[in-house]
Amino acid sequence: MRRYGLIGKVLGHSFSARYFAQKFEREGLSSVCHYGLYELPEIGDVVRFVQETEGLVGFNVTIPYKQQIIPYLDSLSAEAANIGAVNCVKIMPDGTLKGYNTDVDGVRFTLDRLVGSADVGGALVLGSGGASQAVKYVLEERGIPYMIVSREQSKGDITYDQLMREVMADNRLIINASPVGMYPHVDDAPAIPYNLLSSSHYLFDLVYNPERTKFMELGSEIGAHAVSGLDMLYTQAESAWKIWNE
Repeated sequence: MRRYGLIGKVLGHSFSARYFAQKFEREGLSSVCHYGLYELPEIGDVVRFVQETEGLVGFNVTIPYKQQIIPYLDSLSAEAANIGAVNCVKIMPDGTLKGYNTDVDGVRFTLDRLVGSADVGGALVLGSGGASQAVKYVLEERGIPYMIVSREQSKGDITYDQLMREVMADNRLIINASPVGMYPHVDDAPAIPYNLLSSSHYLFDLVYNPERTKFMELGSEIGAHAVSGLDMLYTQAESAWKIWNE
């Protein structure tokens, strides 16, 4: 049995196992492939996970380990090294571990769908963790200036309390790269001034469970365009599958 999976601290929110189970069923691979969820209390547990999981081919990495995993890897793809975060690991033929970032593929796809060629001015990236690294990379690719919004000034460019009218007007792309609003905390939303949004704002929530988050709802009520992280999930998963099987 060829084994794949997802590691993270808490995985009750994840759709990944369901996605791959449906994929394996659809492609006639259920008897030879399995994708599991592996909750690791500490990132150091990844050593035992790799050693003890028979038939392991590769695995995905989620909160809060996308940056913490790097010291446990033997090599990184050029893109993952530039981004500084890993969400996909491949067991190489010689047994070494190589890290990749397929989140960028999901971010690119979703921004194409959401924004297209619209002029958004700049972007506000909510959160400064591993997920935000891929977002920043793609924004830099596209020449979109951005500011990192964090609860602590030391972790970002601006705090939520500093999101005044001019800032909101100048930055019409707002990307939630934090876990705020993720299942089971579905009534939570990032603390931005929703009353300052307009129909020229674009909201991208990396959270995909629930499929329609409070962040999206509050923005849509004002007339903003909003999408969830579901397309990103599917796109990065297919990119990971390609890497594991190259």
